[in-house]
Amino acid sequence: MILKNYKYTSDEIKRLVKSMIILVDTREQKNDHIITQLKNKAINYDNFKLDFGDYSFMLPANDSLGITRDIYFNKEIVIERKNSLEELSGNLSKDRNRFENELLRKQGKFILLIENGSIDDIINGKYKTQMNNNAFLASLLTFQHRYNISIAYINKANTYKYICNMFAYYLKEWIK
Repeated sequence: MILKNYKYTSDEIKRLVKSMIILVDTREQKNDHIITQLKNKAINYDNFKLDFGDYSFMLPANDSLGITRDIYFNKEIVIERKNSLEELSGNLSKDRNRFENELLRKQGKFILLIENGSIDDIINGKYKTQMNNNAFLASLLTFQHRYNISIAYINKANTYKYICNMFAYYLKEWIK
């Protein structure tokens, strides 16, 4: 691929990152806080059916940067967002097979992003479901090792920034 064979200048890398379009899965829900921030910061995004995960990105064709066609990274890196520990524990206790099947289908880097919760909240049982905190922690740690996923915890107000930066730095490393 041309991107990997070309040595980009720092200005060209900035242009590549700025041209990035965040892909938002068409089935993603309760994400108005993210979409609003993307709009407010004039960050390009598009609704796109992702096979797994909630967010990924693409680079549009740009002849001046040597990109002759659109390049999609949804098989390279995705972010699966959960809006709370309650949502995630519900997925693990009620629909565990569906959640695990998504991890089985993943390709590339998979980040599980959990809003408004922390590992400490899980350990101390500070969430509102019936799932036992030891089982909750064991499930997450098992999935992390079994499927080689990353887990990040974040305040809801910073989710859009995490998503954008994760993809920007992934792209920068990918083209090195």
